[in-house]
Amino acid sequence: MNNPIKIAVDAMGGEDSPNKIINGIKLHNSKSNQIFYNIFGDRDLIQPIINKVELSRDNYQIIHTKNYIKDEDSPLSAAKKGKDTSMWLSIESLKNNESDAIISAGNTGALFVIAKLNLKMIEKIDKPALSALWPNKNGMNIVLDLGANVECNEKNLFDFSVMGAALHKSLFEKEESKVALLNIGSEEIKGNNIIKNAYQMLTDHKNSIFKFEGYIEGNQIMDGNVNVIVTDGFTGNVALKTAEGTANFITSELKYALNSSLIGKISAFLNIKNLKKLKKKLDPRLYNGAILLGLDKPVIKSHGSTDEVGFANSLKVCEKIIKGNLIDKIKRNIS
Repeated sequence: MNNPIKIAVDAMGGEDSPNKIINGIKLHNSKSNQIFYNIFGDRDLIQPIINKVELSRDNYQIIHTKNYIKDEDSPLSAAKKGKDTSMWLSIESLKNNESDAIISAGNTGALFVIAKLNLKMIEKIDKPALSALWPNKNGMNIVLDLGANVECNEKNLFDFSVMGAALHKSLFEKEESKVALLNIGSEEIKGNNIIKNAYQMLTDHKNSIFKFEGYIEGNQIMDGNVNVIVTDGFTGNVALKTAEGTANFITSELKYALNSSLIGKISAFLNIKNLKKLKKKLDPRLYNGAILLGLDKPVIKSHGSTDEVGFANSLKVCEKIIKGNLIDKIKRNIS
């Protein structure tokens, strides 16, 4: 391959790994060209799965280590496990420019700590932010921060706006990026001093990467009128978990209602096409792949409980942000 995109993959993190990781790589590889996978983990476990899925030797190499970080490890104990864990080595390959991005489905706290120990922050950005895709009526939102920072000041929210818009442009280059601050009301007088100050900073800022649309309330997140939604990590994490729980509740209740009676089953049969569309819209695997923004290299976190389909989608996110020059977009616009 000529100048392939190189993705460092921590193959040992998350449920059912490395099985789902390798199957996810195979699924992603079947739909993408010019991708090379630096796979970090236990060769004795990884190679038999690769042989089974018949991944071409031209598309990967295995960097062997038997040491890995467990889900129950604290971030501090994970960092102390040494520099021979699959997570540490994969991030180190990014630091040494041997990979273009790193992805892990492993311990979230450990990933953040090890990434910050190995990588530099982008100049003028004080805090990283965890961002993710979130469906709306018209397409997709970028929402951040989702838990990296419990407390934020107005500059942090301003930086998150620039980084979120840069991410949106990298993933959806033909769309206009529209930024809004998540608040308890849409009026300018609503909210605390931090969010009011951030509102003023974004109103006064002249830029070419996004359009500032003011405030947005929680019940408007999925309307599709904006596509980059900014908040602090505490609020963002609560909003995300609430949305995930609501989606699961709707799906399970709808399934129960359609299978609890003959009329429901007939209705389900007659509307099977529309029900499949709804199921796809609510499928969290399609939005898998959170990005830790603010570091000078791309770090992507896949959900630990996702399957190979979800992991393949997070690999697609890696591919898009590399091709979309995410880090360069942030650097140009943050200054």
